[in-house]
Amino acid sequence: MSDTTTPTSEVLDERHIFSMTAEMRRSKGVTYTPLPIVEAMVRWARQHGTPRRVVDPGAGSGRFTVAAARAFPDVEIIAIENDPGSASVLQSNVVAHGLERTVRVIEGDYRSVTLPPIEGRTLFIGNPPYVRHHDIDRSWKAWYAEAAARQGLPTSKLAGLHLHFFVKTRELAKPGDYGCLITAAEWLEVNYGATLRRLLTNGMGCLALDVFPADQPAFPDVLTTAVITCFEIGADVKDVRIGSLVQGENEWSLAKGAAVEVGRLARSARWSEFTVDQDEQPVECGQQRHRVGDLFRVSRGQVTGANAVWVSLDWASYLPPRCSRPTVTRAAELIAARPRLSDAGALRRVIDLPTDLVRIPRKDWERVSRFIDWAREHGAHEGYIASHRAAWWSVGLYEPAPILVTYMGRRDPVFVRNICGARHLNIAHGLYPRSRMSPSTLDKVVAWLNQNVTRRGGRTYAGGLTKFEPREIERLPLPKPEELV
Repeated sequence: MSDTTTPTSEVLDERHIFSMTAEMRRSKGVTYTPLPIVEAMVRWARQHGTPRRVVDPGAGSGRFTVAAARAFPDVEIIAIENDPGSASVLQSNVVAHGLERTVRVIEGDYRSVTLPPIEGRTLFIGNPPYVRHHDIDRSWKAWYAEAAARQGLPTSKLAGLHLHFFVKTRELAKPGDYGCLITAAEWLEVNYGATLRRLLTNGMGCLALDVFPADQPAFPDVLTTAVITCFEIGADVKDVRIGSLVQGENEWSLAKGAAVEVGRLARSARWSEFTVDQDEQPVECGQQRHRVGDLFRVSRGQVTGANAVWVSLDWASYLPPRCSRPTVTRAAELIAARPRLSDAGALRRVIDLPTDLVRIPRKDWERVSRFIDWAREHGAHEGYIASHRAAWWSVGLYEPAPILVTYMGRRDPVFVRNICGARHLNIAHGLYPRSRMSPSTLDKVVAWLNQNVTRRGGRTYAGGLTKFEPREIERLPLPKPEELV
């Protein structure tokens, strides 16, 4: 493909796009795909068949449009772009490449587009805009819920615009149509991604998932872990190729991952467990393989639902000591303490009342009652988290974890021995041994993990934050305790 797409970079006019500020690009979801990746995706599409029509949703300046037009001469190309400035640039680039005969530019929202029926296959290829749910209008969120419901899919108001585009693609496509779309990879793991995970295993025909290594982001200007999804509508798929994207000497190659039985995907609540790099496979110890999850249960910290209430310094000092507990409430506390959190005196105290208030001694009841009244006045009982607890006034902090780890940041995770027995909120994960471990063994585990675990094992989200879900911590390699030094 390089012989057909290389000229694109020489004449493509993108001054309008790169004159935008980073904030403007984020709000519009403007992220342009490097040409080698465009070439790889078009190459896969050409190897998978010859379409009668190509649709480029969110076409931007026309990188995919021009590459597809060169790869499939005389095939109708429909390029859709919602931003007027980008659509103008797109049209100019179509003219500059002499593609007016085969390329039709639609200035509008992809979700509003209708396509006339044709004989033959339609290829959907491109980079749907990455716009987080905060910037999506309520009317479009309602559209998404209705469109997903029509296909029997679960929905979430937290879904980003890229999921909207997948659902729209499924509405437009017919059996035999196929596609190759690059998006942020967080849908593999997060709850709102359940819609797309269900869609890909129920009719959309997922063929391959290629995840970019965390240390090789797809988009230089946006530090977000990306995934390329290849699919064929209605295909009888038995296995899906899943793995890290493979880069040869001169080009990227798609669909080279390990075969994963589609039934396993359909049954799995999270797909990130199938995307582990070979570099991150378990440590070999004799004839066995070992991971953190073999030795520890990993638990996300507790959620208060209203930190302004439950982490109130004034009330924590007013209430009896038994009503609050020293708690790690900021990742910075663990980073500063590495490798041992020995002093709980510098930590804030989280108010944690018992579920059964009868357990409060009579001499303490007046102060506790005043706090509960104050918390109610501030709406603490109305929040989602509080209203789903056994008692809204009882946070229910977890027992102290012997090891704590930061799980989100722009740096490697930090593992800390919890010597002082602090509780932790959901800014950290707790590691609980599955069987009894000596303090010296726990120290060795912490030392080994701090030395060997990097950001590469996590997921990078928009803004450059790398996140480790509990399952990703559990998948990290770890020698047997007796082999630690």
